[in-house]
Amino acid sequence: MKTSNLLDDVAQRALDLGVPLTAHLDVTYRCNERCVHCYLNHDDRGEMALSEIKNVLRQLAEAGTFFLVISGGEPFVRKDVFEILQYARDLTFSVKLKTNGILIREKEAERLRDLGIEGVQISVYSHRPEVHDAITKVKGSLARTIRAITYLRSRGLKVTVANVLMQGNMYDYHGVRDLALRLGAHFTIDPTITPHLEGDASVVAKRIPTHELQTVFRDSDLVGDVAEFSALAPAADAAVMESFPCSAGHTAIYISPYAEVFPCVAFPFKVGDLRSQSFSEIWQDSPALQQVRSIRVKDLTTCSGCGHVAGCTRCPGLAYMEGNMRGPSSADCAKSFVRTGVWSAGMVEKFASSAALVQISPAAS
Repeated sequence: MKTSNLLDDVAQRALDLGVPLTAHLDVTYRCNERCVHCYLNHDDRGEMALSEIKNVLRQLAEAGTFFLVISGGEPFVRKDVFEILQYARDLTFSVKLKTNGILIREKEAERLRDLGIEGVQISVYSHRPEVHDAITKVKGSLARTIRAITYLRSRGLKVTVANVLMQGNMYDYHGVRDLALRLGAHFTIDPTITPHLEGDASVVAKRIPTHELQTVFRDSDLVGDVAEFSALAPAADAAVMESFPCSAGHTAIYISPYAEVFPCVAFPFKVGDLRSQSFSEIWQDSPALQQVRSIRVKDLTTCSGCGHVAGCTRCPGLAYMEGNMRGPSSADCAKSFVRTGVWSAGMVEKFASSAALVQISPAAS
């Protein structure tokens, strides 16, 4: 059996049994970089102590979680980060770590190897120091990040270079991909810029304009067969319409440094608080979580009638931040349009609303 099929089977089994197979735990929002597109407030509002984090990890293990993502902020700004990682491995979690890498040297790389960390994801915004460092606002950060990747790879750790695309670096992805190749790392891109989790949406202005995003989506070096990648998905059948829009809240969960529980890191709809409730109480009985779980594709306003619905990457968290977790995500509507050349129902609705406003505007009369 292929690995992907095995993981699919495990995920389906977890869904059937109601098991939180994957948990994302941010151990801090503090960070030693100040990335221009970041969606977090880096002030410490009372992050969990080591004892609290260990308690959370025990509860996750008891609930059946297997895949654990440790991230931040920057997890290495916590002096007890290796105690956290050690405890997670003692509980037999498969641990992936997200970091900017600038605090990782040879000793840290060796400890991560010895702990059996499954993989490390490191953000690289450009192969050009002046571009990368301008995004992180830390001079020399690219050089330090590359050094960390070199140390990690020399110890045999799996490293993924994550390239978030925005207006300031949108044409540097070839250089970042080549850099990752030279370093022996995997490479992934993501054109998603997320609004600030506390509501400020001004950062989305850094998203790549739709007409320029098409350049990325037509690059065969990234997407393979462009014609196949651009093909519109088949019409949604009954199984698609009865399916869940996303794994968030079903087999995946997110926990903030302040013990708050959300369906996903990109879905700031609070469903519980581990400082006043147990994880099992939240997972099994949270009314807010039940609300998320009640939604099927057929219940999505606008999207359920869209021709892209069977193949769309719609994020319910982004939709929620736009005002309706059952509605469309404009960023994902744009991706579907750029990929296929076919307008989404959300785009048609938005255009129709704009046109209606123009027709009734006093300036138009």
